[in-house]
Amino acid sequence: MLIRILGAAAGGGYPQWNCHCNGCETVRDGGAIPLTQSSIAVQSEEDGSWFLINASPDVRQQIEAMRAEGCFNLYSGNSHSGNRSLPFAGILLTDAEIDHTTGLILLRESTAPLNIYSTATVKQALTSGYAILSTLQNYCGVKWAPITPGEIIKLTDDLEVEAFALSTKAPKYIQSTEVEVWGIGLTIRDKITNTSLTYAPGMGSIDKDLRQRFENSDCILIDGTFWTNDELPKLGIGARTAEQMGHLALSGDDGSLSQLASITNTRKIFVHINNTNPILIPNSPERQTVENTGIEISYDGLTIKL
Repeated sequence: MLIRILGAAAGGGYPQWNCHCNGCETVRDGGAIPLTQSSIAVQSEEDGSWFLINASPDVRQQIEAMRAEGCFNLYSGNSHSGNRSLPFAGILLTDAEIDHTTGLILLRESTAPLNIYSTATVKQALTSGYAILSTLQNYCGVKWAPITPGEIIKLTDDLEVEAFALSTKAPKYIQSTEVEVWGIGLTIRDKITNTSLTYAPGMGSIDKDLRQRFENSDCILIDGTFWTNDELPKLGIGARTAEQMGHLALSGDDGSLSQLASITNTRKIFVHINNTNPILIPNSPERQTVENTGIEISYDGLTIKL
């Protein structure tokens, strides 16, 4: 399978339009590379089908970047035919957050219904709370398929996906007090090459089961949102900590860097990186710390072959 990082930044992108933190100003001054918002795509090498995982507000730009590099030349899916085709056989959503779903609206010009996979909780949120799915029914239409943690879905003859519970943090627009699974991670397996990818863009902790899943994967794309737990409050641009927002910070004795250090047989890549995280700044001490651990820092267009 082929994996492409469409967007490496967290919600808001890098730089974020209204932010004047050191990272955003570094980009504007030409000292760092701009990034679009978090999303990846996975391709089946058996039939060339691409699957979009999360639809960011930057999806149009991300599709054009793929097209410019010839990513769709070999795609043979039915939805690729025609003058206004959609180059994805399906769209998988890991949660109902605005920065992972707003791009669906930009795909409304599709001449065929969007094949969307999500949990029932996410479907309900996007039907009533943030009514993207309801809106799309009046444009291209939607064919929804359920994702249930623990169950395996066959995407193509060679690709299958297994979802696992990752977060109980509801989107801010829901204001839910019930403890439900809102965020999921995905393990995608290639049955021909016997390789696997685990994608966990919103990760609040690493328990025994998740660690074992990471160890059994050939590559993991993991939450790299914040460097410290108090990153936003310390900068004076937010009141909530990383933990309160459902993210495990990289640094600290219990941070993801420390916990992932002993996983040695897996390729590890940070994704969903916030504009305030100093690992995005070249030659920063924080970036050097990450690189010294052997964990990679993703960027738009990074392509991985498993």
